[in-house]
Amino acid sequence: MSRLQVVSGKGGTGKTTVAAALALSLAREGRRTLLVEVEGRQGIAQLFGTEALPYEERKIAVAPGGGEVYAVAIDAERALLDYLQMFYKLGSAGRALKKLGAIDFATTIAPGLRDVLLTGKACEAVRRKDKAGRFVYDHVIMDAPPTGRITRFLNVNDEVAGLARFGPIHNQAQAVMKVLKSPDTAVHLVTLLEEMPVQETADGIAELQEAGLPVGRIFVNMVRPHHLDESTLREAAEGRRADIAKALSRAGLGGARRGGLAERLVEPLLAQAAEHASRVELEREQRAVLAGLDVPTYELPLLGSGMELAGLYELATELRKQADADE
Repeated sequence: MSRLQVVSGKGGTGKTTVAAALALSLAREGRRTLLVEVEGRQGIAQLFGTEALPYEERKIAVAPGGGEVYAVAIDAERALLDYLQMFYKLGSAGRALKKLGAIDFATTIAPGLRDVLLTGKACEAVRRKDKAGRFVYDHVIMDAPPTGRITRFLNVNDEVAGLARFGPIHNQAQAVMKVLKSPDTAVHLVTLLEEMPVQETADGIAELQEAGLPVGRIFVNMVRPHHLDESTLREAAEGRRADIAKALSRAGLGGARRGGLAERLVEPLLAQAAEHASRVELEREQRAVLAGLDVPTYELPLLGSGMELAGLYELATELRKQADADE
């Protein structure tokens, strides 16, 4: 299992929820994971019902078996100060630059620099070891930017390494890309069984593969249960009004006579059945598209109770089951 798990997806697909559930799933049996936020939305803190994440790594949950989930919100300005200290030993001079607004100015006018800083800090966490030479974190899970810009976000260090052909910046960019393009990394995409998210997922996978970035899995999120079998849906779609009215009558919902309760219920039931049949057909088509991408796919259920901490643990358990089935 790759040590850096990058989770992306079209907006609205629930990529932050999947990233959080994945962190819980991987932090099992005493393992330790780090959940990294890079967009400044504090979505992870909201999911876990905790205070806003600081720049420092903080434990936010305990997984089944005693594993721990830590989280951090990486701030580009603070990361740049770290780099200035690391490479140029600026110390108080770096802090003075921040007070003057130079740090904010640099990260604002150079979006590429911001991405370098964010990916660099995540990769540093992947490589970090304790005094005994063991990795501090078994897995690092990054809640990454949306699919539309994930390839450029991850590949920006390649561009930087090409521009700065020597020196500490070049060496750092190369070290980051060595992690991002290795088996230590897997880039997962989250989608729904809908046309636009599936198409964006297909485009994202093609871009990642072209850039030489390792594609992990597709997570199909918020999958609805199918309440009716195919023959029932077909019958409903054909509008067998009389048979349905009789069935409702036998169920005790009034007589099947004209104008009775059973008959009045037929039309809305047929409309719902037709809508469900249309949804099932759409999902079947989108599953076929995803199957053609030849990427391992996990499906996560739509939780009717909403997304709370208990729901995250439920999704983590489902992820674990599907991962165990693959092994």
